[in-house]
Amino acid sequence: MTAPDTTPIRVFLIDDHRSILWGLEKLIESGTPAMRVVGSVTNCTDAFKLLDKAAPDVILLDMDLGRENGLDAIPQLMAKSAAKILVLTGLRDKTVLDKAVLAGARGVVEKEAPAETILTAIARVHEGQLWLDRAATGRIFVEFSRKGAAPAPDPEQQSMSALTDREREIIAATVTHAGATAKVIAEKLHISEHTLRNHLTSIYDKLGVANRLELFAYAHKHGLNESSS
Repeated sequence: MTAPDTTPIRVFLIDDHRSILWGLEKLIESGTPAMRVVGSVTNCTDAFKLLDKAAPDVILLDMDLGRENGLDAIPQLMAKSAAKILVLTGLRDKTVLDKAVLAGARGVVEKEAPAETILTAIARVHEGQLWLDRAATGRIFVEFSRKGAAPAPDPEQQSMSALTDREREIIAATVTHAGATAKVIAEKLHISEHTLRNHLTSIYDKLGVANRLELFAYAHKHGLNESSS
Protein backbone atom coordinates (compact mmCIF):
# COMPACT_ATOMS: atom_id res chain seq x y z
CA MET A 1 0.00 0.00 0.00
CA THR A 2 1.39 3.40 -1.04
CA ALA A 3 2.14 5.72 1.86
CA PRO A 4 0.27 9.05 1.81
CA ASP A 5 2.14 12.06 0.50
CA THR A 6 3.27 14.12 3.50
CA THR A 7 5.03 16.84 1.50
CA PRO A 8 3.79 20.21 2.77
CA ILE A 9 1.62 22.29 0.43
CA ARG A 10 3.73 25.27 -0.64
CA VAL A 11 1.69 28.48 -0.32
CA PHE A 12 2.59 31.97 -1.61
CA LEU A 13 0.75 34.97 -0.11
CA ILE A 14 -0.08 38.26 -1.83
CA ASP A 15 -1.92 40.84 0.26
CA ASP A 16 -1.25 44.54 0.73
CA HIS A 17 -1.91 44.44 4.49
CA ARG A 18 1.08 43.19 6.46
CA SER A 19 -1.08 42.35 9.48
CA ILE A 20 -3.17 40.01 7.33
CA LEU A 21 -0.04 38.43 5.87
CA TRP A 22 1.26 37.81 9.39
CA GLY A 23 -2.00 36.21 10.47
CA LEU A 24 -2.19 34.05 7.34
CA GLU A 25 1.38 32.85 7.82
CA LYS A 26 0.61 31.74 11.38
CA LEU A 27 -2.62 30.06 10.26
CA ILE A 28 -1.11 28.24 7.29
CA GLU A 29 1.97 27.03 9.15
CA SER A 30 -0.38 25.35 11.64
CA GLY A 31 -2.58 23.87 8.91
CA THR A 32 -3.65 20.29 8.39
CA PRO A 33 -2.71 18.84 5.95
CA ALA A 34 0.81 20.23 6.34
CA MET A 35 1.35 23.58 4.67
CA ARG A 36 4.30 25.92 4.39
CA VAL A 37 4.47 29.58 3.41
CA VAL A 38 7.19 29.96 0.76
CA GLY A 39 6.63 33.63 0.00
CA SER A 40 4.80 36.62 1.41
CA VAL A 41 4.55 39.96 -0.42
CA THR A 42 2.34 43.05 -0.46
CA ASN A 43 2.20 43.48 -4.24
CA CYS A 44 2.36 41.51 -7.48
CA THR A 45 5.46 43.28 -8.72
CA ASP A 46 7.46 41.70 -5.90
CA ALA A 47 5.64 38.40 -6.43
CA PHE A 48 6.81 38.17 -10.05
CA LYS A 49 10.42 38.46 -8.86
CA LEU A 50 10.12 35.66 -6.29
CA LEU A 51 7.82 33.08 -7.83
CA ASP A 52 10.45 31.12 -9.74
CA LYS A 53 12.55 30.52 -6.65
CA ALA A 54 9.58 30.01 -4.31
CA ALA A 55 7.93 27.39 -6.59
CA PRO A 56 4.57 27.47 -4.79
CA ASP A 57 1.73 24.98 -5.22
CA VAL A 58 -0.97 27.53 -4.37
CA ILE A 59 -1.01 31.33 -4.60
CA LEU A 60 -3.38 33.00 -2.16
CA LEU A 61 -4.19 36.31 -3.86
CA ASP A 62 -5.99 39.36 -2.49
CA MET A 63 -8.09 41.07 -5.17
CA ASP A 64 -7.75 44.60 -3.81
CA LEU A 65 -4.05 45.45 -3.63
CA GLY A 66 -4.34 49.21 -3.39
CA ARG A 67 -2.54 50.57 -6.44
CA GLU A 68 -2.59 47.14 -8.14
CA ASN A 69 -5.56 45.15 -9.39
CA GLY A 70 -5.45 41.49 -8.41
CA LEU A 71 -7.79 40.59 -11.28
CA ASP A 72 -5.39 42.01 -13.87
CA ALA A 73 -2.49 40.11 -12.28
CA ILE A 74 -4.03 36.65 -12.60
CA PRO A 75 -2.96 35.97 -16.23
CA GLN A 76 0.57 37.17 -15.43
CA LEU A 77 0.78 34.99 -12.34
CA MET A 78 -0.39 31.98 -14.36
CA ALA A 79 2.23 32.70 -17.01
CA LYS A 80 4.95 33.01 -14.39
CA SER A 81 4.02 30.01 -12.22
CA ALA A 82 2.29 26.65 -12.45
CA ALA A 83 0.73 27.28 -9.04
CA LYS A 84 -3.04 27.22 -8.66
CA ILE A 85 -4.54 30.59 -7.71
CA LEU A 86 -7.04 30.94 -4.87
CA VAL A 87 -8.57 34.38 -4.40
CA LEU A 88 -8.85 35.60 -0.80
CA THR A 89 -11.08 38.63 -0.73
CA GLY A 90 -13.23 41.02 1.23
CA LEU A 91 -14.95 42.28 -1.93
CA ARG A 92 -18.70 41.85 -2.27
CA ASP A 93 -18.86 42.48 -6.02
CA LYS A 94 -19.78 39.05 -7.40
CA THR A 95 -19.05 40.17 -10.96
CA VAL A 96 -15.40 40.85 -10.14
CA LEU A 97 -15.04 37.54 -8.31
CA ASP A 98 -16.61 35.64 -11.22
CA LYS A 99 -14.21 37.36 -13.60
CA ALA A 100 -11.32 36.17 -11.43
CA VAL A 101 -12.40 32.56 -11.90
CA LEU A 102 -13.00 33.05 -15.61
CA ALA A 103 -9.47 34.50 -15.80
CA GLY A 104 -8.03 31.32 -14.29
CA ALA A 105 -8.40 31.41 -10.49
CA ARG A 106 -9.44 28.04 -9.05
CA GLY A 107 -11.69 29.48 -6.38
CA VAL A 108 -12.71 32.28 -4.06
CA VAL A 109 -12.68 32.33 -0.26
CA GLU A 110 -13.75 35.27 1.88
CA LYS A 111 -11.40 36.87 4.38
CA GLU A 112 -14.18 36.63 6.95
CA ALA A 113 -14.41 32.85 6.51
CA PRO A 114 -13.44 30.63 9.48
CA ALA A 115 -9.78 29.64 9.65
CA GLU A 116 -10.68 26.01 8.96
CA THR A 117 -12.52 27.02 5.78
CA ILE A 118 -9.50 28.92 4.45
CA LEU A 119 -7.23 25.93 5.09
CA THR A 120 -9.71 23.54 3.48
CA ALA A 121 -9.97 25.80 0.43
CA ILE A 122 -6.19 25.79 0.02
CA ALA A 123 -6.06 22.00 0.30
CA ARG A 124 -8.93 21.43 -2.15
CA VAL A 125 -7.51 23.81 -4.74
CA HIS A 126 -4.13 22.12 -4.38
CA GLU A 127 -5.86 18.80 -5.14
CA GLY A 128 -7.19 20.27 -8.37
CA GLN A 129 -10.72 21.01 -7.24
CA LEU A 130 -12.64 24.25 -7.60
CA TRP A 131 -13.58 26.19 -4.45
CA LEU A 132 -16.80 28.05 -5.27
CA ASP A 133 -20.17 28.37 -3.61
CA ARG A 134 -23.13 27.01 -5.56
CA ALA A 135 -24.35 30.44 -6.66
CA ALA A 136 -20.96 31.33 -8.13
CA THR A 137 -20.68 27.93 -9.81
CA GLY A 138 -24.03 28.42 -11.47
CA ARG A 139 -23.22 31.92 -12.70
CA ILE A 140 -19.88 30.88 -14.15
CA PHE A 141 -21.22 27.74 -15.82
CA VAL A 142 -24.00 29.81 -17.42
CA GLU A 143 -21.40 32.27 -18.69
CA PHE A 144 -19.35 29.50 -20.28
CA SER A 145 -22.49 28.00 -21.82
CA ARG A 146 -23.65 31.37 -23.16
CA LYS A 147 -20.30 32.04 -24.82
CA GLY A 148 -20.03 28.47 -26.07
CA ALA A 149 -16.32 28.51 -25.31
CA ALA A 150 -14.14 25.94 -23.61
CA PRO A 151 -11.00 27.03 -21.73
CA ALA A 152 -9.00 24.18 -23.18
CA PRO A 153 -8.24 23.79 -26.90
CA ASP A 154 -10.69 21.57 -28.84
CA PRO A 155 -9.30 18.02 -29.02
CA GLU A 156 -9.72 15.76 -32.04
CA GLN A 157 -12.76 13.49 -32.44
CA GLN A 158 -10.70 10.49 -31.36
CA SER A 159 -10.42 11.95 -27.88
CA MET A 160 -14.18 11.64 -27.40
CA SER A 161 -14.30 8.23 -29.03
CA ALA A 162 -11.91 6.99 -26.33
CA LEU A 163 -14.57 7.60 -23.67
CA THR A 164 -16.36 4.55 -22.29
CA ASP A 165 -20.14 4.45 -21.88
CA ARG A 166 -19.67 4.70 -18.11
CA GLU A 167 -17.45 7.78 -18.51
CA ARG A 168 -20.08 9.40 -20.72
CA GLU A 169 -22.67 8.68 -18.03
CA ILE A 170 -20.42 10.27 -15.39
CA ILE A 171 -19.88 13.35 -17.58
CA ALA A 172 -23.66 13.72 -18.02
CA ALA A 173 -24.26 13.42 -14.27
CA THR A 174 -21.46 15.87 -13.45
CA VAL A 175 -22.86 18.45 -15.88
CA THR A 176 -26.48 17.93 -14.81
CA HIS A 177 -25.56 18.41 -11.15
CA ALA A 178 -22.94 21.10 -11.81
CA GLY A 179 -23.35 22.83 -8.47
CA ALA A 180 -23.25 19.65 -6.39
CA THR A 181 -20.30 18.31 -4.46
CA ALA A 182 -18.39 15.25 -5.63
CA LYS A 183 -19.96 13.29 -2.78
CA VAL A 184 -23.50 14.08 -3.94
CA ILE A 185 -22.71 13.21 -7.56
CA ALA A 186 -21.10 9.93 -6.47
CA GLU A 187 -24.21 9.02 -4.48
CA LYS A 188 -26.43 9.68 -7.50
CA LEU A 189 -24.21 7.37 -9.56
CA HIS A 190 -24.18 4.74 -6.79
CA ILE A 191 -20.39 4.75 -6.57
CA SER A 192 -17.90 5.90 -3.98
CA GLU A 193 -16.43 9.41 -4.08
CA HIS A 194 -12.99 7.84 -4.58
CA THR A 195 -14.23 5.90 -7.63
CA LEU A 196 -15.80 9.06 -9.04
CA ARG A 197 -12.52 10.95 -8.71
CA ASN A 198 -10.68 8.12 -10.48
CA HIS A 199 -13.18 8.24 -13.35
CA LEU A 200 -12.92 12.03 -13.59
CA THR A 201 -9.12 11.84 -13.68
CA SER A 202 -9.37 9.47 -16.65
CA ILE A 203 -11.93 11.71 -18.34
CA TYR A 204 -9.84 14.85 -17.84
CA ASP A 205 -6.83 13.08 -19.34
CA LYS A 206 -8.75 11.87 -22.40
CA LEU A 207 -10.41 15.19 -23.14
CA GLY A 208 -7.53 17.48 -22.24
CA VAL A 209 -9.43 19.41 -19.58
CA ALA A 210 -8.24 20.25 -16.07
CA ASN A 211 -11.34 20.39 -13.85
CA ARG A 212 -15.15 20.28 -13.63
CA LEU A 213 -15.47 23.85 -14.88
CA GLU A 214 -13.66 23.04 -18.12
CA LEU A 215 -15.48 19.70 -18.40
CA PHE A 216 -18.83 21.50 -18.21
CA ALA A 217 -17.91 23.84 -21.05
CA TYR A 218 -16.42 21.01 -23.12
CA ALA A 219 -19.47 18.77 -22.62
CA HIS A 220 -21.90 21.45 -23.78
CA LYS A 221 -19.78 22.37 -26.78
CA HIS A 222 -19.37 18.76 -27.93
CA GLY A 223 -22.77 17.33 -26.97
CA LEU A 224 -21.59 15.21 -24.07
CA ASN A 225 -24.02 16.72 -21.57
CA GLU A 226 -26.64 14.00 -22.03
CA SER A 227 -26.30 10.35 -21.08
CA SER A 228 -26.04 7.90 -23.97
CA SER A 229 -28.35 5.47 -22.16
